[in-house]
Amino acid sequence: MRHDPLPAILTDLMRRVDGLANQRGHLSAPRIQDELDQIRHIARAFHLDAVEGLAAMLDSALSLHGLGPIMLTYLDLMRDAIVAEMPMATIIPMAPRAAPVASFPLRA
Repeated sequence: MRHDPLPAILTDLMRRVDGLANQRGHLSAPRIQDELDQIRHIARAFHLDAVEGLAAMLDSALSLHGLGPIMLTYLDLMRDAIVAEMPMATIIPMAPRAAPVASFPLRA
């Protein structure tokens, strides 16, 4: 049985996108462009066209407008594109919490 590498690749891409979002303001423009190049390269290799396109658009936007708030918008769009590629089994929704049960007896 062959192992499907796509879930691991998608997890790595999500880690990279989240890393950029968490470190914004602390990374230099060349470092961000290098990370975007790596994301774009991985996305191209695994035919994740939406992620590749968004990484390219963010790189262009940063070249024109600098490291402004537009970066988070593109990173959120990339995150959504990665999640759309993930198999449903890897995305586990949170179960709603049950109502608390009273721990004392009720009197009539």
